[in-house]
Amino acid sequence: MFTGLIETVGRIEALKSRGNYTVITVSSAIPTEQITIGESIACDGACLTVTSIEADRFVVEASQETAEKTTLRRFRVGGYLNLERALQVGSRLGGHFVSGHIDSTGTVDFFKPVGDSLELAVKYDADFDPYVIDKGSVAINGVSLTVNRTRSGWFSVNLIPHTARETTLDKLSSGSPVNLEFDLIGKYVVKMKTASSKGGLTVDTILNSGW
Repeated sequence: MFTGLIETVGRIEALKSRGNYTVITVSSAIPTEQITIGESIACDGACLTVTSIEADRFVVEASQETAEKTTLRRFRVGGYLNLERALQVGSRLGGHFVSGHIDSTGTVDFFKPVGDSLELAVKYDADFDPYVIDKGSVAINGVSLTVNRTRSGWFSVNLIPHTARETTLDKLSSGSPVNLEFDLIGKYVVKMKTASSKGGLTVDTILNSGW
């Protein structure tokens, strides 16, 4: 579990295939002595497992499923990634609950200054509309942001300059692909409401069963 508050930006040092997996070597400011093999690190929002550590670098592996659902297939050596280690119990939750499981990719519509802040607009598959609401949360390339405006298949968020500078979002432009993870709690609410309309599992049926 993550918060969407980016810890640092890492650099892709190597990419290679191992079977149907992609192996990614990343250098970053995170001290490698603080990283353990088997832990999860969100890389541009995608939860990946550390498989080895090399001096000032760590190695993660991504499955074919991850490659298909994220922007991973567009990764290049020398590119940069937003990095966040998993949330520790007892830490402040400054963003929102982020699972690191990407729902879909979107495309930047525009990214422009608006006063002292920045507005980022993203186009996405309208099938995900039920998960996008005004003032709701969304993670873009792993960054927790608040939705300001919506219409079908489109939303915009505002960023303070600090967020843009301290993440890879300042490198985005019209047409850039982005990883999207919609609000985890919102997805469960929509799922429960859908099940209820079909006569499936609801809060009432759970309570009536003795829970």
